[in-house]
Amino acid sequence: MEFQQLLEERRSVRKYDGSKKVSKETVCEIINAAIQAPSWKNSQTARYYCVISEEMTEKIRTECLPGFNADRAQGAALIVTTYVSGVAGFNADGVPDNEVGDGWGCYDLGLANENLILKAKELGLGTLIMGLRDSGKLREMLSIPENEKVMAVIALGYSDVKPQKPARKSPEEIARFY
Repeated sequence: MEFQQLLEERRSVRKYDGSKKVSKETVCEIINAAIQAPSWKNSQTARYYCVISEEMTEKIRTECLPGFNADRAQGAALIVTTYVSGVAGFNADGVPDNEVGDGWGCYDLGLANENLILKAKELGLGTLIMGLRDSGKLREMLSIPENEKVMAVIALGYSDVKPQKPARKSPEEIARFY
């Protein structure tokens, strides 16, 4: 698939075909694409907790996601995304390099997650990034260390629908040229 087509056709998927399971090998291929993203001083602080077993996805879906997200993620694998806090955006002494500080870890994770969802689309999978989740329960159930910030849960699976493309703003609406 051409890159521009990939960008234009990727959509948030809210209904998955539960009869088609995502394999560990496919998830590893997708995570490898995420790893290729740039990061602050090559710090590579993105972390992925990949929930692919039926039993565990059901448990995470029903215990860690609010009802509407739990419903939208049914039939999908789940990837919990985190980043190691206090690394990206800081010098060796732990002092922030600029006013953004730990925000760079979040930024870097966003770059990696974009690669992840685009690779998923290229492989014929759909994704839904969900920011509403119970980070405490996720941390407990997946043994996520305290030094990692839980950011999102990404549903990953084979789409059972073809979402419509919402309107996008034009460059003239969002960019200033000098």
